[in-house]
Amino acid sequence: MTLKEIFKDREYMDIVKPYLAEEKIQSLKNIPHHNSNRLEHCIKVSYSSYKWCKKMNLNYESAAKAGLLHDLYFNRIEECSTVKDKLFLFTNEHPEDAVKNAEEIFYLSNLEKDIIVSHMWPASKHMPKRKESFMVSLADKYYSFFEVGMKWNYNLTFTTGVFFLFVMYSIFN
Repeated sequence: MTLKEIFKDREYMDIVKPYLAEEKIQSLKNIPHHNSNRLEHCIKVSYSSYKWCKKMNLNYESAAKAGLLHDLYFNRIEECSTVKDKLFLFTNEHPEDAVKNAEEIFYLSNLEKDIIVSHMWPASKHMPKRKESFMVSLADKYYSFFEVGMKWNYNLTFTTGVFFLFVMYSIFN
């Protein structure tokens, strides 16, 4: 799915348009993310979460909003001296940073906070508490695997993705 196709969905755009207008959100397009940029990744995660949650009669508006904000963090990698510190920052701290950053700009419901902070599960300590949180986490994994596969110029299969999740889970727990 392309951004052009996503932007044609009027109902979705009515939900996310106020957030996309924010300068800090727009600044994400300047941060590389796998084979594109962080803003494009967030929009794709947001849109897929919105579609899935709508189909399942869940809170698709919160899923769209939090999906868009799930990676609203700015790199602090220079603070890390070891690979273990970098992995902890990536898996646990960046979702917490994203919640703090989003709260500085927007009102977040408890559901939206849970969606953002738990999007790295099972690699993080924050397990999703709601179905919408699980949907955004799945969408994030889906696009991350796809983007990494494109960057490395090979196709990732579902089995590879599941294996990667179990490896990450075993490393951090």
